[in-house]
Amino acid sequence: MDAKKFIVDSLIESSETKLKIKDLLVREIQTAVKLLTECFKGGNKLLLCGNGGSAADCQHIATELMIRLSHNIKRPALPAIALTTDTSSLTAGGNDIGFENIFERSLEGLGNEGDVLLAISTSGNSENVLRAAIKAKLMGIKVISFLGGTAGKMKHLGDLQIIIPSSNIQRIQEGHITVAHIICELVEEELYGKS
Repeated sequence: MDAKKFIVDSLIESSETKLKIKDLLVREIQTAVKLLTECFKGGNKLLLCGNGGSAADCQHIATELMIRLSHNIKRPALPAIALTTDTSSLTAGGNDIGFENIFERSLEGLGNEGDVLLAISTSGNSENVLRAAIKAKLMGIKVISFLGGTAGKMKHLGDLQIIIPSSNIQRIQEGHITVAHIICELVEEELYGKS
């Protein structure tokens, strides 16, 4: 393998994916900002779920909202909970009720009507994320799905789908965190940047 060519090709592919996001997903990103701004204004919270790299993204996004992203905006914490971080709950749930049910169960215990669930699945076929999204709808929780490629089973599930236009998992995950940063910055600005 030619390492230099691989590096250059990867950077080009990443850049091209972000340009496609610009061309295809601006309206969806604006809608996500509106949903989250209304959620927080209403005294509700964001819950997040995903597997692997998407689980790490859940923690990252929740932290940006809980702590802050923009250092020029002084604000209180925004309520955001990554359902991916409690190892006791995740392992007990996986052992006792099945890995496919872990996020649904946590959502049942922590979620309330008016909350928002950010369901992240690069394939759109993660069974535990899919089940959480279905449970959310039954509970009156709005669902924003971060997906990629063909979006799988979750393509039409939920209130809003942000589908990164790539079939490469790395590019999809990069797209998810880029979009998430934009959303977090705009939510901060909408809620606290105008004072």
